[in-house]
Amino acid sequence: MKKIKPLMLGILAVMAPLFLQAQHEPTELVVDLNEKVSDVSPTMWGLFFEDINFAADGGLYAEMIKNYSFEFENPMMGWGRVEDHGAKGYVFNRKHEAAGANHKFLRMQRLNEEGNFGVSNQGFRGIAVKEGLKYTLTFIAKVAKGQNLTVTAKLWDKNQLIGEGSVSGFSDEWAEYEIEMTSAKTLDGAGFQFLLEGEGELDVDMISMFPEDTWKGRKRGLRKDLVQLLADMNPGFLRFPGGCIVEGFDLENRYEWKKTIGNMEDREVIKNRWNIEFAHRTTPDYYQSFGIGFFEYFQLSEDIGAEPLPILSCGLACQFNTGEQVPIGALDEYVNDALDLIEFANGAVDSKWGAKRAEMGHPEPFGLKFIGVGNENWGPQYIERAKIFEQAIKAAYPEVTIVSTSGPFPDGREFEYLWGELREMDAELVDEHYYRPPSWFRENARRYDDYDRNGPKVFAGEYAAHSTTVREDFKRNNWEAALSEAAFMTGLERNADVVRLASYAPLFAHVDGWQWNPDMIWFDNLRSYGTTNYQVQKLFSTNPGTHVLSITQEGNSLAGENDLYASATIDENTNELIFKIVNTSSEAKQVSIKLGGKYKGNGVGELLEMADKDLEAYNSLDDPEAVIPVSRSIEVNKKTIELELKGQSVNVGRVKLTK
Repeated sequence: MKKIKPLMLGILAVMAPLFLQAQHEPTELVVDLNEKVSDVSPTMWGLFFEDINFAADGGLYAEMIKNYSFEFENPMMGWGRVEDHGAKGYVFNRKHEAAGANHKFLRMQRLNEEGNFGVSNQGFRGIAVKEGLKYTLTFIAKVAKGQNLTVTAKLWDKNQLIGEGSVSGFSDEWAEYEIEMTSAKTLDGAGFQFLLEGEGELDVDMISMFPEDTWKGRKRGLRKDLVQLLADMNPGFLRFPGGCIVEGFDLENRYEWKKTIGNMEDREVIKNRWNIEFAHRTTPDYYQSFGIGFFEYFQLSEDIGAEPLPILSCGLACQFNTGEQVPIGALDEYVNDALDLIEFANGAVDSKWGAKRAEMGHPEPFGLKFIGVGNENWGPQYIERAKIFEQAIKAAYPEVTIVSTSGPFPDGREFEYLWGELREMDAELVDEHYYRPPSWFRENARRYDDYDRNGPKVFAGEYAAHSTTVREDFKRNNWEAALSEAAFMTGLERNADVVRLASYAPLFAHVDGWQWNPDMIWFDNLRSYGTTNYQVQKLFSTNPGTHVLSITQEGNSLAGENDLYASATIDENTNELIFKIVNTSSEAKQVSIKLGGKYKGNGVGELLEMADKDLEAYNSLDDPEAVIPVSRSIEVNKKTIELELKGQSVNVGRVKLTK
């Protein structure tokens, strides 16, 4: 090893303090308050819903009975037989005589009056009840044989009865009956029994149970805690009914919105395409009852203040599966479905489909502004269909914005082909998807800096950072992923003139019923929580601003320089500056923000700070607030804000402005 000469030691001794000082000098940023770069779309930050991971049945839809109408391929899936203490009888399925969407029912044949006889139901990965809460059981029934028959419903905690109710007075005509039960205990894993008393035969169907505390107290409504998590985000839009579920693994399995409205007995149950999609996560009991149908999606959008954004099949089944195509000459049915949907949402009550909306209890139009044509489709077969849809929709409803797809990937041959064709078509909104490692999101914060300002606008319709630091079959919603998404989102916001809508995906997942991860909100049958990713999305969606401002270092935007990412907006409604700075370094950073222009801060502001030293940190059902934003005050001194940003932190500041 060579010795360092005395002269070199002297130079190092002089330079070291200067080097350390430079390391700790603040990053100086300037916010130009005089010039608004662009507006921020009111729909900028929104929600993507798909019935995956038991998001609808077993999740958002509060129905507690699985296969409640016996329409699964195995009509007794989810059901068990109860026959104890000397009871004798049989249960078997029969077909309804009348044609319709509801094909099968259950005949309960009791041969004596001893013991307990009937059926049990396992629910969706169990049945959960809460102490003191009422549960309403409804069903339709008619007597096939006998008289003085009674149905008793029971809730159990193992051998302890915790809820019970009965109804009688059945006739030989189908009619609906109701039983109310109040649970004496809070329990995830309650037993449910539907018992027949009296000797005879009773036909039953549509056996359904809901808690009383649904969202807005609606009958057959939505799960309150899950909707509240959505409402708390102040979303700009709600995309539904999904992505791949729209296409189906073949065209017969596609999502047909007209089969999801009206009375429940008119909504045909089908196999969910995620039932068989992944060999390592098969879910043979995953079906769609369509208890959440298009009316409920529109209603939910209205409830949470979000613009509805439905996506419809363009006549192409999922190209990762069969890729089945409707011949161009037979596309009219699909195009008419799109036109009829717009009428259902916006039409007058004396129009055919507007009248159906009114019959369902909503005479006022829903005010649909967007409609999507296809999901993750690609190739010339998509473009030729997209042109037909565009021509028809614009001829009838020129005010409705059409969302087109750029395929399933953020780059590559198909992506480039579709973008080229869509530019030629003067497409309005192009839906881009990216599921990539956290590093991709950090490295692509400038993705939209060079997009054509005069070309189609972008809908970042599905995105999520997939952590590579855990085993492949479970990519946890950890802080590394959320932090990287936040860095990327500053780039979306800086380019809000191009990016008009953005949504994380997927939205929901049942902890015991998922097929895909990561996901934004996780739940079991009693509890739910927002992940670190949810908390980041909420920070952006509840602090959007109305116009983009430039926030620069030496005249340049910040997108990874010195491990910092930044964007800024002004909220003209509240006259506030909103800045977002992400520090992806493990080290704390000193930042100085100069307010340039005619405005100044009023002296005090708020900083929402979300940070963790552990990139593997995550929220959970048992610790739902492990990583959440914390509020602290900040000061504006002589039009300058001095900040120390924690390592690995997302920071959102709000400062009132005065002249």
